[in-house]
Amino acid sequence: MGAPKKADWREERRKRAWELKRAGRTQKEIAEVLGVTEGAVSQWMKSAREGGKAALKAHPAKGARPRLTAEQQAQIPAVLAKGATAYGFVGDVWNSRRLAVAIKREFGVSYHPDHCGYLVRKMGYSMQKPMTRATQRNEEGIEHWKAHHWPRLKKKPNKKSAQ
Repeated sequence: MGAPKKADWREERRKRAWELKRAGRTQKEIAEVLGVTEGAVSQWMKSAREGGKAALKAHPAKGARPRLTAEQQAQIPAVLAKGATAYGFVGDVWNSRRLAVAIKREFGVSYHPDHCGYLVRKMGYSMQKPMTRATQRNEEGIEHWKAHHWPRLKKKPNKKSAQ
């Protein structure tokens, strides 16, 4: 993965400082040339003396270790494929809360539901919100109402604004 681009130019600046120091420049001169403080140059020189030029390389932020291993994360699509009913939920619809429960049962790892949404998006999936419709819904009756009753109730255009 490597360091972000911002760190790349900073790394080059630290290496340039090391080259200038080896060329006989003072820390004050190096700081002026590179537009940094003398303290920064001092820290860079100390790092380079102790660890060589490699100590001036950019190090991406470590961050927290993922709770799920790469293998476990790769198994999440299989968990989703089993369906929500396999984990005791009513209806076969997944949401972040349900996925958090399934991950806890499957892998013994607790995640906040919001993070489960992040995991799913990272894999290229998205949590779908089900359309909530009554099971007794009468599609023919709705169409009839829209065609015959709705036009009578719709607000008619104002005669004054039409002129």
